[in-house]
Amino acid sequence: MIHTRIRFAQGAIVLALFGPAVLAGAQTSSPAAKTAVAAEPQFTPPAADTIPDSEFGKMVRKGQDIFLRTPEQAGQYVGNNMNCASCHMDAGRRKNASPLWAAYVLYPAYRAKNGHVNTLAERLQGCFRYSMNGAMPPADSETIVALESYMYWLAKGAPTGVKLAGQGFKSLPPPTQKADYTRGQKVFQENCVLCHAANGQGQNVEGHMVFPALWGDESYNWGAGMHSVATAAAFIKANM
Repeated sequence: MIHTRIRFAQGAIVLALFGPAVLAGAQTSSPAAKTAVAAEPQFTPPAADTIPDSEFGKMVRKGQDIFLRTPEQAGQYVGNNMNCASCHMDAGRRKNASPLWAAYVLYPAYRAKNGHVNTLAERLQGCFRYSMNGAMPPADSETIVALESYMYWLAKGAPTGVKLAGQGFKSLPPPTQKADYTRGQKVFQENCVLCHAANGQGQNVEGHMVFPALWGDESYNWGAGMHSVATAAAFIKANM
């Protein structure tokens, strides 16, 4: 269990650095960036109702269930109230919200974060350790196998080893303004509290986390990708 918690207003920090333009979409990409995106292959994952009625399909559905209701389905590995879908939106389907189908085709891959080539299983283990603030499931556990099966199914027909349009989060240009936490707090209060609550702890519906906590004991820890201000800003602009 990773005990280090995020105890400061991550959302306010992001908004302080990037300002209201993050939410309003006022930042624009350069022509070169637009050309690069246009050159990336487009892909659409299969519809949710086409999961096969087979033993393999059962494992795919298990992975989907874990992804959508992670503390309930894989609670022994989870240390907060977040779900995988808290960051990978629309059940891991949405472009520019780190979709699963775009990640599946890029592993194994070298990651500077831990300095070696990671398998997909190791990448998923890291999500539990950092984003879920929990413990790593064994690589051969049903939890990891089910998530891998779900990702494989979502990526059905996608080219292997190719960066697809909508992969990860869109990078933003460096902000021209200096950080202003007062401005960030104001933007947070005006735009974010409706879903994430005034204290940033999100909202539960009948025990299921619908809008995740942005900091504190029920959120991710220091090792999560969303702990990066630039990553969080890119996610907010594309998805909020």
